[in-house]
Amino acid sequence: MKSLAELEAIRKATLSRINVRKEEKGETTRVVVGMATCGIAAGARPVMLAFVDEIQKRQLQHVTVSQTGCVGMCRLEPMVDVYVPGQEKVTYVHVKPEMVPRIVAEHVVNGRPVEEYTIGAADNN
Repeated sequence: MKSLAELEAIRKATLSRINVRKEEKGETTRVVVGMATCGIAAGARPVMLAFVDEIQKRQLQHVTVSQTGCVGMCRLEPMVDVYVPGQEKVTYVHVKPEMVPRIVAEHVVNGRPVEEYTIGAADNN
């Protein structure tokens, strides 16, 4: 059995994770992970958790992480769409958890998509 202090710490950590995933309107940057069966089979769950962890670690208040169903391009899973207000959507493909810190740092924080991870770069391979 855990102590009350340990349980309270777990509760706070869980609530902060939920808040990162809660969508808000306005000037929020959205990270949307494809979590259909094909995405999950390709490794989307660890990718989504990596985004949640990275955004929490950086204490980014203007970013939400959510999930979507099938996008119809199973061969490119795991796929992640990043919606930055005022910019076009960017789709990342074959995303692995180790790619997430770079996507967050360069695209979400600094507004520069990581071109070699995008769907356009995958079409050239």
